[in-house]
Amino acid sequence: MSGPDLDHLRKWVGRTESASDVVTPRLVASLLATLDRDGAVADGVPAPPAIHWCLAPAIARRSALGPDGHPARGGFLPPVPLPRRMWAGGALEFLDTLRVGDRVTRRSRIEDVVAKDGRSGALCFVTVAHDYATERGLAIQERQDIVYRDAARSSEAAASVAATAVPPRPATWTRALRADAVMLFRYSALTFNGHRIHYDRGYCLEEEGYPGLVVHGPLQATLLIDLAATALGAVPRRFEFRSVRPLFDGAGFTVNAAEEPDRRLALWVSDDRGYTTMTATAWP
Repeated sequence: MSGPDLDHLRKWVGRTESASDVVTPRLVASLLATLDRDGAVADGVPAPPAIHWCLAPAIARRSALGPDGHPARGGFLPPVPLPRRMWAGGALEFLDTLRVGDRVTRRSRIEDVVAKDGRSGALCFVTVAHDYATERGLAIQERQDIVYRDAARSSEAAASVAATAVPPRPATWTRALRADAVMLFRYSALTFNGHRIHYDRGYCLEEEGYPGLVVHGPLQATLLIDLAATALGAVPRRFEFRSVRPLFDGAGFTVNAAEEPDRRLALWVSDDRGYTTMTATAWP
């Protein structure tokens, strides 16, 4: 198949790195404000369950960034030559609660690199495993699925947006929210995410072919985890999610949950026209 040199990219399988950070009161307060939530930020207080995505972000000098705002290819992640990078989904095991004041160490490992042919061209999937630990022991285990794609075709994004919406299933719990540029800017700042699809409207329209700014996958997952914690009465033990289609700024959207047999929760994000943009499952 045409596309990335898989034999070369698979040399990155098994590569590891580690990084540490502190769950500071300011970080917790900033995430709560971004989520439009109140909460205590004193030392020892439980932090929001998905705050780990704000810890120890990759930090590259401005001169070391690629044209999309991400750090240039290579280093820990394999140098996949495809230009479009998205967070496709993942899974989380919550073993202990991160608390304000915790020093957290993340140990990461490249688990797999797979190339495929998709309808829009070449695809490359990179699977990364992360372990987050505090002085109390292992707190979170995560599988992160990253997908790299060919550049957008001229009509690809428009055709995707014009697809027929599928009515979502009835929700037992739902929250109505609004995706706006301020929310996306704040979350990008919290995670030190320079990916231009989240804040540079001209880049989205002219380079990526999108109709607006793209809402972060981890932000959508954070909102679903928060809803699952409300529905279950506690942070879920396990949470799996998958991005289905982009969610764009400028309109309302909902996060939704419905109870399944054995107390599992089916969760999803719907945009203002009823398209599902992310699906998830949570276990108590």
